[in-house]
Amino acid sequence: MTARTVLQQADIARALTRISHEILESNRGTDELVILGIPTRGVVLARRIAENIQRIEPAAVHSPADIVGALDVTMYRDDLSRHPTRTPQPTSLPGPIDGKTVVLVDDVLFSGRTIRAALDAVSDLGRPRAVRLAVLVDRGHRELPIRADFVGKNLPSAASERIFVRLDEVDGEESVTIDEPHENQEAGA
Repeated sequence: MTARTVLQQADIARALTRISHEILESNRGTDELVILGIPTRGVVLARRIAENIQRIEPAAVHSPADIVGALDVTMYRDDLSRHPTRTPQPTSLPGPIDGKTVVLVDDVLFSGRTIRAALDAVSDLGRPRAVRLAVLVDRGHRELPIRADFVGKNLPSAASERIFVRLDEVDGEESVTIDEPHENQEAGA
């Protein structure tokens, strides 16, 4: 495969800072705000966004743990029969979500199926006032009518290409790359 780097560490940091400001502006602060990352990299990104929000509005957020959590969607996916399941990770909430604005965070928005699963999981946990979506990369090719509210980078791509987000906390490096398969290789999601 031929890989092309489209975001480096500084680009990712800038995108997350911008998303953090946009979330604060959209929500008019941190009141009634819950940020839920979708494992694995979405949780890392959600924590970084919460840390940014704490730096931007230190009086409003005592600790990122006050507003950030993790939402495992493994058992809500509609493709369990086709893809082996990964080990479910525990869902952790910073508190009840009823009446709050929940911002779901994921690394790449592609078909929309992960987010549909996340919406189902959220509805089992409570009734938020609103649910928003923040993604580092929106690559297009939606199969469901889902759109991100906060996007780090719109990255139109061919369906045959793969987008890889690598984060220090998970991968020991920081980048977003597009991998283009050779002619006789099949592409994955």
